[in-house]
Amino acid sequence: MPEQLPSDHPSVQTFRANIARSGGTRRPCLRVPDEVPAADGDFVRLHLDGTASHARLSADASGLVIRGAYDNKRLARSPGEGENRLVEWCRENDRGPDDAVELDSLDGGYQFGLRVPGVRTVYRITERPNDSLSSIAEKFGLSDE
Repeated sequence: MPEQLPSDHPSVQTFRANIARSGGTRRPCLRVPDEVPAADGDFVRLHLDGTASHARLSADASGLVIRGAYDNKRLARSPGEGENRLVEWCRENDRGPDDAVELDSLDGGYQFGLRVPGVRTVYRITERPNDSLSSIAEKFGLSDE
């Protein structure tokens, strides 16, 4: 059962992040601060306006970046196939390159929430998948999380 967790709860660690431009494109991406407990290649859940999306962190010359958020992990692995929910979120919240956002660490490097600075949000936290079952499913291409 999902747990409700407000962005101002003492267990939530908030980082100031920025929206950037993804490479040579005009699409927005999320520049992840160095202090965030995550690494290149990690798949995370990214909560955007009450909906959990799946995202992959990648490294570039400036650090970690999230280039998109998708409806499931399979789409996060092959981003050209699905709707990029991060782009939608930026458009709906009037966020563009160099705009500040709040990145909430909800579950130690696995779940994060993105919000406009100063706006309180309540996240619906889901349980982490069982690592051994997830790795078996991924091995056989069955994981769609």
